[in-house]
Amino acid sequence: MYRSISASFVAIGLAFALPACAQPAPVATKDADPALWVVKDKDTTIYLFGTIHVLQPGLSWFDQAVKKAFDRSGTLVLEMVEPDQATQQKVVLSKAFAPTGPTLSEQLPAGKREALAKALTENGFSLSQYDRMRPWFAAISLSILPLEKIGYDPANGPEGILTRAAKAQNKPVIGLETFEGQLSVFDRISQKGQIDLLSSTIDELPKARENMDKMVADWAAGRPDELAKDMNASLDDSPEVAQMLLLNRNKQWAGWIAERMRTPGTVFIAVGAGHLAGKGSVQEQLLRYKLKAVRIRY
Repeated sequence: MYRSISASFVAIGLAFALPACAQPAPVATKDADPALWVVKDKDTTIYLFGTIHVLQPGLSWFDQAVKKAFDRSGTLVLEMVEPDQATQQKVVLSKAFAPTGPTLSEQLPAGKREALAKALTENGFSLSQYDRMRPWFAAISLSILPLEKIGYDPANGPEGILTRAAKAQNKPVIGLETFEGQLSVFDRISQKGQIDLLSSTIDELPKARENMDKMVADWAAGRPDELAKDMNASLDDSPEVAQMLLLNRNKQWAGWIAERMRTPGTVFIAVGAGHLAGKGSVQEQLLRYKLKAVRIRY
């Protein structure tokens, strides 16, 4: 089934489910050098930076080439710009919950129901709190629980840090997608695909820490090919989910970049690292527009 699916959810693109509000407390830091690419012509430069949406405190990545590229850029582009809490709540309630119809536990295969209830209880929740969630949202929410326990937090993630830095430098911050649009990507997955995601997430929960730690280590060491293996292997058994979460969005973003290259200036794009690694990556999609992303070594 889906290897490492719970951790991959976080790494691929779950900023919307994890509001990054608080400033993380300072701790001893460890150097990290995640991968960075650039696409450029005579008057336009676009940096591509892959993120892990939630991190433990203590990784020092916003320095050296990454910081220089950011400082040179006039605009920060993220997967999406977080709306206010009231808007988030309204959209989540409309898309991520089903007020009528079969409950979540009724939709699950019988052999998974006890494991779901156990996982929720171990993390301080009851089945009743999840039973009206749509399967895709339950999978996302469930995948985060064991990681939160060990300090993985969106407040430590690159999106929040980059957004604060952009505001401090008066840089505009724009999104490739909207909050509602991101949720809609998951909501369009078939019922079978959603149940498979949830079932696989339940199966992988015991390995969530191990899998996430491995991906973060590869990210911090600037090993995108290894990161792609870690993340995208989890989607090998679901062409539908891979198409919805990765390939379709990579194509759309490559199109956005190609169009933006027509306008002079410098842009810093930060998206989930899974989109910048492996088969069908944004860089690969850019070749259709005769654009080459070059890795910046530092």
